[in-house]
Amino acid sequence: MQIARLSWLLPVAGALWVLPALAADPVRCLSPDQRRGAIAAHRALPLSQAIAAVKAQAAGEVVRARLCEGSGGLVYMLTVLARDGKVIRATVDAANGNLLSGR
Repeated sequence: MQIARLSWLLPVAGALWVLPALAADPVRCLSPDQRRGAIAAHRALPLSQAIAAVKAQAAGEVVRARLCEGSGGLVYMLTVLARDGKVIRATVDAANGNLLSGR
């Protein structure tokens, strides 16, 4: 009888254990040494070029920048504080400097 009452607990506990893993960001960002190596090997443009691509679309100040491995290769993930106070998250292709997304 006790086991029957607790039988619902196992699926719920399992779901609670799996959900954080599903919500985790699939992007893996590079360490400073890895970032320098990728730029030196010409696998990624310098950060200044990624910032220029974002600033061409939205005026503001970059407050965070990361070089990460995305599904299509290396990308810069930038957080910009726009002049109007809005926060914009932009993704730039690190190989060619094209703006992939900005919201």
